[in-house]
Amino acid sequence: MQTPVADRSARPATTRGRNGRRLLQAASWAVAAGVATLAYASLVERNMFAIRRFDVPVLAPDAEPLRVLHVSDLHMTPGQGRKQQWVAALAGLDPDLVLVTGDNLGHPDGLDGVVRAFQPLFQVPGAFVFGSNDYTGPVWKNPFGYFASEREYTHGVDLPVEDLREVFTGVGWHDLNNARTTITAGGRLIELAGVDDPHIQRDDWPAVAGPASPDAAVRVALAHSPEPPLLDLMAADGFDLLLAGHTHGGQVCLPGVGALVTNCGLRRSMAKGLHRWPGSDAWLHVTAGVGTHPTAPVRFACRPEASLLTLIPR
Repeated sequence: MQTPVADRSARPATTRGRNGRRLLQAASWAVAAGVATLAYASLVERNMFAIRRFDVPVLAPDAEPLRVLHVSDLHMTPGQGRKQQWVAALAGLDPDLVLVTGDNLGHPDGLDGVVRAFQPLFQVPGAFVFGSNDYTGPVWKNPFGYFASEREYTHGVDLPVEDLREVFTGVGWHDLNNARTTITAGGRLIELAGVDDPHIQRDDWPAVAGPASPDAAVRVALAHSPEPPLLDLMAADGFDLLLAGHTHGGQVCLPGVGALVTNCGLRRSMAKGLHRWPGSDAWLHVTAGVGTHPTAPVRFACRPEASLLTLIPR
């Protein structure tokens, strides 16, 4: 008598069904986590404004500290009242000098918001350079394009940059777009130099180059995009502190990794914060900025910020 052979098809089918349900559940959890992360990055963290504080040892021995407020990358669009109120409240830090490194505008109708944001700070001595998105923008870009070493810059709609320039200079702030000057702030003589945005090849350091003044208490150079060849020239001319924005600190960072891109020639480890510029006595401060590009309104592990730099004796 032949022994009956058990039907083994049912058990594998059950196993396959169970595995399928697990895969579906895992995919559902992954999608849910992605949606939650995107919601956090777009609705929460991009509005978690932070004040960064750094001591920068660039003054002569026994000099009194000097407070410099560094603001960049507002990318202002209509209706961003929370951002405007936060920037306006920075006047409560009682800075001696306000330095702005560009990309103030993010919309053709963003000028009024920029004025409201900076209004309380207009009583403080200040200076500025522009970024590409003070001139044109915004334009939607494929986010993965930022990983390309070479990509064409796309210009968007014209922005009211000349009106913005008139507002800033009208309150006495100094236009440092390919310019150089000295001002008095905090009772000290300060030499300032700057360039228009290197990101769109508007910079002209040779027009302002030359040894920094030994008579100034401190010498500060500004640019929107922190391009290393330009920073080398600024440092070689004897500027003590180099300021830039543009990178957004990477905007999307990974814990333990940091910025994935800087959107310029600067290495990722310097995407934000205070660093000694290699091969020089100069310090570089790159701010992660207050806003985000309107077409990519997200931040992750990289809060929006402005910085209070307290200049102290070396």
